[in-house]
Amino acid sequence: MTVPYETISTRLDGNVLFATFNAPPINLIGPEVVRDLVGLLDELSQPSSARVVVFDSADPDFFFPHVDLTKVPEYTAEAARAGGPGDASLGMLFRKLSEIPAVTVAKLRGRARGAGSEFLLACDMRFASRENAVLGQPEVGIGTLPGAGAIQHLTRLLGRSRALEAVLTSADFDADLAERYGWINRAVPDAALDAFVAALAARMGEFPREALLAAKAAINAISLPDLAAVRADAALFQQLVRGEAAQQRTAELFERGLQTRGRTELGLGGVLGEMDGRSPRA
Repeated sequence: MTVPYETISTRLDGNVLFATFNAPPINLIGPEVVRDLVGLLDELSQPSSARVVVFDSADPDFFFPHVDLTKVPEYTAEAARAGGPGDASLGMLFRKLSEIPAVTVAKLRGRARGAGSEFLLACDMRFASRENAVLGQPEVGIGTLPGAGAIQHLTRLLGRSRALEAVLTSADFDADLAERYGWINRAVPDAALDAFVAALAARMGEFPREALLAAKAAINAISLPDLAAVRADAALFQQLVRGEAAQQRTAELFERGLQTRGRTELGLGGVLGEMDGRSPRA
């Protein structure tokens, strides 16, 4: 990689690129992260790019907790750089992630909720720390719906009933349950996760690029949603997130400490179940 990024550090090891997100204080998906991701995906779209990319987080508690809810217009404008104003959404940016000419592997420690989970779902494979990984789609509990791919990917991966459970309950899923449902490839003991993912990435990195990409493209053709469905989910998210219900519940969550390093973000799935929509609890 030749371009320095504000929120992503990169390291090339043979044919494998390791890309680590670091956006303190809690790795929210905001305009800086989206800007860097657009640039990195542009680099990875070049024919000479790495064959395999491993994504992880510098923060052991948060991979991506969710988007920065105070900067939705700003990160949406950055996402437009990837596909143009007509495709200004994280859903379309993550679709580009699914289609880049490299194998993408997510290594999950900490919390990946909302668009953080959707980023992982856009990757080709997902491996998570058994002791320290949490996934969730909190959007319905906030007052909107997932708009960056979770509806499409979870329905395909989990099946209708389990996708409904994941989306409609807005609950947190630990790595063992996520593995059993199909949200991730495997839950791996934390002490073994780094070595496991590095070995898997190095193995694929030694295979012929043409074969890797041809196989990925063939599977994508079967499994990825139509672009119209991606755009429709993004439009519904944008509509509902501006609605009265979402605004009220988001305000209550901010009173409870949303987007700060504390109980609300660490246990968001449980906090959403406590809310009555009228007054915050201490």
